Amino acid sequence: MSSSPDAASIFGTAIAEHLEVVRQVEAQHPVLEAIAQAMTATLWAGGKILWCGNGGSAGDSQHLASELVGRYRRQRRGMASVALTTDSSALTSIANDYGYEAVFSRQVEALGVAGDLLVGISTSGNSQNVVAALEAARSQGLTTVAFTGAGGGRMAKLADHLFAVASKETARIQEAHILAGHMLCDWIELDCVSGAEREGAVVLQIAAAAQIKGAR
Repeated sequence: MSSSPDAASIFGTAIAEHLEVVRQVEAQHPVLEAIAQAMTATLWAGGKILWCGNGGSAGDSQHLASELVGRYRRQRRGMASVALTTDSSALTSIANDYGYEAVFSRQVEALGVAGDLLVGISTSGNSQNVVAALEAARSQGLTTVAFTGAGGGRMAKLADHLFAVASKETARIQEAHILAGHMLCDWIELDCVSGAEREGAVVLQIAAAAQIKGAR
């Protein structure tokens, strides 16, 4: 007869595992900073950020894309970000005609251009449709980012930037992925706001200089 759950075995264990994974994420500051800089460079250059994943990772893709198109914490302009998991007609027609492995790569082929950035999310690092999307992105000149679990799986060799969570537990990996995603949104948003302020200051300086010159 199985024993009933208790708070220590369910809540206590989950919290302890979560905290351990978060502490390991602290060691990946350089990786996250490199990803943040690549994302801001993409957006400032007029490119867009694409996201893809399956199941919970599809949810993360949609969540993080919406944080950029809408807002995370600050008022600012909308940013070009698209989750490749939301168009049911595209997903089902591609799966029907080409197989489920092509549902993301076909969209990358159609929507991605050199200078864009693709984030592929997979806790195993081996989801075939995400692998195919990264392959398509590399062939088209997109920057590639992989969010995975420990080791990175097959996606590790296809990523310009790899954020691999040091865990084999799907739930803990997903928790670290959304934490990292939120931190990236915070960085991008702050960069956007401060950059706009810098541009505004330059415009004001140019206008002031023009007025002074015109008054002479």
